[in-house]
Amino acid sequence: MLPSVRSELPALVPRLRRYAYALCQSSALADDLVQSACERALAQSSLWTPGTRLDAWLFRIIRNCWIDGVRRARVQAEVESTEMGDCVVDGERHAIGRVEFGQIAERIEALPWEQREVLLLVCVDDLSYREAAEILNVPIGTVMSRLARARKRLVEECGHTSGDVADEASDGRRRG
Repeated sequence: MLPSVRSELPALVPRLRRYAYALCQSSALADDLVQSACERALAQSSLWTPGTRLDAWLFRIIRNCWIDGVRRARVQAEVESTEMGDCVVDGERHAIGRVEFGQIAERIEALPWEQREVLLLVCVDDLSYREAAEILNVPIGTVMSRLARARKRLVEECGHTSGDVADEASDGRRRG
């Protein structure tokens, strides 16, 4: 095993957890997601290329674990629906979904997940457009488009017009 993966992983856990929470909107599920991703990263540390960004590699693992979980849950829900009818309600998930983090957090959470994950990768985790595109496995133009739509929606919901913050947005633009 590469000692750098083992030694650098603990410092990245808060960022990994923040990204995981943005994906699944649940503290408990985010913790499970980070744990699964860390286990996978440690078990497959030979797949990480030294000299590349470890955080980008770990974000990609988290995203893949989350997608796997969503697919598994969808299949499980279909099985339960056919077995028990459509009356199954998951009260725990509903209660966890009601947790409030303030006005901005609520607006970010309201974004479509594609926009939310790009916004968090680029604006919160300070990744370049190119790095975010590699993590998400999409073209760089898609990252730019999703980020622009997310920013525009947040600005509009805050009661500003596009012209009020156009200069601020162009100053913060990073090229891949």
